[in-house]
Amino acid sequence: MATVEARKNAKGEIIAYRIRVSRGYKLDGHHEKFYSMTWKPDKGMSEKEIKKELARQELLFEEKCGAGLQSTELKMTLAQFIPQYLEIAKIKLSPTTLQFYKRVIDIHILPKLGRKRMQDIRPMHVQEFISYLAGVDSKNGKGKISSSTARRYLTVLQSIFKQAYKLEIITSNPAKAEKLTLPREVQPKIDIFSKAEAAEMLKCLENETLAFQTLVQLAIITGARRGELVALKFSDFDYDECKVTISRAAIKLKGQPVQLKPPKDYEVRTVTVNPHCIELVKMLQQENKERAKTLGTKWEGDEWLFTRWNGDIENPQTPTKQFSKFLEKNGLKHRKFHSLRHTSATLLLYGGINIRQVQSRLGHSELETTQKYLHNLAEADAEAANVLTNILSGKESNKHEIA
Repeated sequence: MATVEARKNAKGEIIAYRIRVSRGYKLDGHHEKFYSMTWKPDKGMSEKEIKKELARQELLFEEKCGAGLQSTELKMTLAQFIPQYLEIAKIKLSPTTLQFYKRVIDIHILPKLGRKRMQDIRPMHVQEFISYLAGVDSKNGKGKISSSTARRYLTVLQSIFKQAYKLEIITSNPAKAEKLTLPREVQPKIDIFSKAEAAEMLKCLENETLAFQTLVQLAIITGARRGELVALKFSDFDYDECKVTISRAAIKLKGQPVQLKPPKDYEVRTVTVNPHCIELVKMLQQENKERAKTLGTKWEGDEWLFTRWNGDIENPQTPTKQFSKFLEKNGLKHRKFHSLRHTSATLLLYGGINIRQVQSRLGHSELETTQKYLHNLAEADAEAANVLTNILSGKESNKHEIA
C-alpha cells in the first residue's frame, strides 16, 4: 500500500506529493529502503483534477513496484532511455530511417521532453509536443512544417514509448494515437507523368547515355525505387524470360560509402519487363565490359548496371540529380525521380491490371499502400487504357503486354 506525503513550499502551499511504497523488511526486522517518487501537479489543475491524478499516480507506482522495477528504472528520464531504445531500433530500422529518427530525437524530442521521467509523461505532455510541432518552421524558413511531416516526427516519439511499454518500463503508453488529437493530414497529390508527357520524355531520352536510358526505362516499367535500381546486377536478369529479381537496395549515409540493404519491407520480388528493357540491359552489359577492358586493373566493378567511372556502384542519390538536369535540359516539367514509380503504378491500374499484381510489382507489404494510387486514376490521361508497355512505347505488340 502506498503512502502519500504532501510537500509544501515556504508559504505553506502544496507544490508536490511524495509517494512511497514499502519494499518489505530485512532479516533483522528493519524496513528495506522504500520505493519513492515525487509527483508535481501541472499548473492550472483544479483540486478535483489533482486528487484524481494523484490516485492514478499512486496506483501506477504500486504496479511498477509490484513488478519489481528498480529505483533507477522508476527515476529513468526519457533522455536516459533513448540510448537503450536506439540500440533496439537498430535491429528493425534501415540505416537511413535510423538516421532520421536520431535527428528528430536530437532536434525536437530531447529538448522538449528529455528531462521528464518516463513514468511522469502523460498524454497531455505528448499533446503539448504535437502543438509544438505545429509551430516548427520548415527547413527553408518559409512557413511551418506540414501536418504530414509533424506526424512523421510524432511517429518517432510513439515508437519510443511503444518500446518502453514492451519493456515494462512504463505501465501505460501516453503516446497511443487514440489518446491524442492529431493534426489533420491533407493527402498530397501523387505526381505522375501523363501519357503525353511520358511519350515526350521518352523521346528526349533517346539522346541520353545508354546507362541513363536504361535507368529511366527500368524505373517506369518496374516501378522500382531509386535505391533498388542502383543496386541491380546483370545477374539479376533472366534474359530469356524477360524478368528481373529485385533483392537489394543501395543507400548512402553522409560521410559513409554506399551500403546495401534488403528492399523496403523486405519485399524481394521478381517482375516482368518488356523486351526493349532487356535489349537495353544487354547493350549496357556489353558497354561495361568494354569499359572494364579499357580500364584494366582500375576497374572495380561487380556486375553493377549503374556505376561510377571505375565500375564501382553508383551513388543512389545520383539518379535524382541526373533526372532533374535531364528534365530541365529538355524543357520538361520538373518532377522527382520517384514520380516514375508513381506513374508506373497509376498507369498499370488505369490499364486494368489487378491491384494485387501492382502491389506485388511495387513491393508494397500492405495493400493499403497501393490503394493510394486509386485516388489518382480519375486524373490520369483518358487515353491510358492499355497496359504499361503499350502506353509508354507505342511500339510493342500486344504479346509483350505486362500481366
